[in-house]
Amino acid sequence: MLFVPYFIGSRTRDAACLAPAEVVEPALPQASAQARLGVLYKALAERVRDLDQPRVQVGDCVACLGVLAGLQKKGLDPAIVWLDAHGDFNTWETTPSGFLGGMPLAMLAGLGEQTIMDAVHATPVAGERILLVGARDLDTGEDTNLEGAGVRQVDVEDLTADKLPESPIYLHLDCDVVAIEEMPSVNYPAAGGPGAAAVREAVERVFASGRVVGFSFTSGGPGKPFPPPPP
Repeated sequence: MLFVPYFIGSRTRDAACLAPAEVVEPALPQASAQARLGVLYKALAERVRDLDQPRVQVGDCVACLGVLAGLQKKGLDPAIVWLDAHGDFNTWETTPSGFLGGMPLAMLAGLGEQTIMDAVHATPVAGERILLVGARDLDTGEDTNLEGAGVRQVDVEDLTADKLPESPIYLHLDCDVVAIEEMPSVNYPAAGGPGAAAVREAVERVFASGRVVGFSFTSGGPGKPFPPPPP
């Protein structure tokens, strides 16, 4: 497993590592967040390229740009299955907060700023090849962006084999898709949502397709408690 212990270019996630992993930790310039992330995710892409079915624990969803770039460097052209309570589909024109972490899926689809995509030499994925799962906290402009791009949406419980893309799949899991009562470690909780068991079963169904070529997931922030293990 690879581990990227950064949140928007700041190293704050070391304590969140969930399993033995190779840490991706290149020297980063004193520069803008976009420039730092370009260097970080280029290093991530190079490691992803060299691994078979890479698994990556990331500190934020923006790191997925590096994962996609690495899969593409392997000669793969994956569709994206993205489990998240949020759409991550804002651009600078629609974001109410200015938060870069609310934009990565839009960037992957070729919308909005492409600075980091260009830095890692990633090719955007067409919106109709992206499946957003479990999103329940969308901004107005974000919702419009998703519809305009042709991104499909389903609930976690409805993520069945017939909903999956036929092509190779890059699967991303933001743990905030799980109901906050069972996943208190997340930074941006959203009301409602499925339980951890339902999310785990959905992820297992995607892997059962045999088409997953890469998997990434977020964890909690520093000082955030993780739920106790099941008995």
